[in-house]
Amino acid sequence: MNVELASLRARARVHAALGDPARLAIVDALTLGDASPGEIGHDLGLPTNLVAHHVKVLQDAGLVARSRSEGDRRRTYLRLVPEVLASLAPPCLDPAERVVFVCTHNSARSQLAAALWRHRVGGPVASAGTHPAVRVHPRAVKVAHRHGLALDPTGTAKIGDVVREGDLVIAVCDNAHEDLAGPAAPVHPRLHWSVPDPVRTDTDAAFEAAYTDLAGRIDRLAPAVVPDSRLPE
Repeated sequence: MNVELASLRARARVHAALGDPARLAIVDALTLGDASPGEIGHDLGLPTNLVAHHVKVLQDAGLVARSRSEGDRRRTYLRLVPEVLASLAPPCLDPAERVVFVCTHNSARSQLAAALWRHRVGGPVASAGTHPAVRVHPRAVKVAHRHGLALDPTGTAKIGDVVREGDLVIAVCDNAHEDLAGPAAPVHPRLHWSVPDPVRTDTDAAFEAAYTDLAGRIDRLAPAVVPDSRLPE
């Protein structure tokens, strides 16, 4: 069994263990402090036999550990194993020298994504287009400024002039992803984000929706690319 498959199976066991409301309640109860099985049963209104069953499942999944009291040796206490919960996060991606966001015209989504990454995560980042426009869309500049981000209205670029070996390339539109999916394409995105094109609607609300979509995706991606990143609340 390879390491990746073993990791998936271990994570699946943890997910299965958390798939019962009572077991999830036990994990919640142990998040901030330890408790005996009797205390857990009392607090959650569970009979002794059910507590024993659920605790065994959680122990088998590695989520809960048991230790004997240093006072009354007849008592045991349960504690959460937080690193097992942390293992539920997706594994990190291979290290990348730079993140590059691409779309068709490099006038809205890829520009906003790069500005968001620069502001929220930091580190080398760029954007490009498969068929770049002359200028960044005014509404993209407007929504960026509204959120304290800087966009250069003339800063569009062609993908072939930007992407280099070692980049993590992310296509933030369907057209760019499909243009670059063929075997003859010079660049193959590692990830694809199907973010609706705000230019089609051309309203402030559409650009705001694209910004919100991209911000959420970046928040989820950043820990997998920069494990020690600290995103703002």
